[in-house]
Amino acid sequence: MALNPRMVDWHGHTVWLVGASTGIGRATASALHAQGAKVVVSARRAEALQAFASVHPGALALPLDVTDAGAVKAAAQTLSAQGALDCVVYCAGHYRAMDATRMDIRDLLRHNEINYLGALHLLDAVVPHLLAQPLSQRTGQRGHISLMGSVAGYRGLPSSLAYGPTKAALINLAETLYLDLHTQGVGVSLINPGFVDTPLTRQNQFKMPAMITPEQAAQEILNGWARGEFEIHFPKRFTRWMKALQLLPYSAFFAATLRLKQA
Repeated sequence: MALNPRMVDWHGHTVWLVGASTGIGRATASALHAQGAKVVVSARRAEALQAFASVHPGALALPLDVTDAGAVKAAAQTLSAQGALDCVVYCAGHYRAMDATRMDIRDLLRHNEINYLGALHLLDAVVPHLLAQPLSQRTGQRGHISLMGSVAGYRGLPSSLAYGPTKAALINLAETLYLDLHTQGVGVSLINPGFVDTPLTRQNQFKMPAMITPEQAAQEILNGWARGEFEIHFPKRFTRWMKALQLLPYSAFFAATLRLKQA
């Protein structure tokens, strides 16, 4: 059952991807560009964005620090003045493995600032613009918001003291946004990847099962949008096991997870 209007024809649609200098965000921007979308890419690294724009004619590079609420709002106003925003994707992320025996409060807060508060800054900036847009005859909606979560947000996991809670917050946020905005003509989707080969995951010192490339992740995301899904999770051979953990009572969950941690 489709919970959102199916987004199949991207030709001429404007998509703003925040956090698109590397990894899944960049690969998704490239895939959308290939489908005819007008792609706007944002991140802190201006040189990486310009490199993307140089090989994707028509793409707009818009450097941005998501922790600067004023800058995010100004960027949203600039883009909205140029026309409708058809889709806004929050891909910005920060990750470092951490557990409670080696707690780093500054880095804990950095995770929160980028992974969660940055999303709030973007929502504060774009939601009023999306609600003010007329319904599109092509999509039947005013616009679409997609948040990049993670299966790490499903339940507490080893070494995920800093990262996991921010992704759990994004999952809850996306669910609430859907309830608030779906009836207003604004679509909402949640992207929960497993392990994807990116600069963030290359920090990990453990074996990462079912690893896929950013390009494969991007195709999964476009397929999910085309099916009108709310939650787009991949690869299924891994994420279905992670979903099963959500069903376990705490006694079984803690026992199983501690065994994996000690393995």
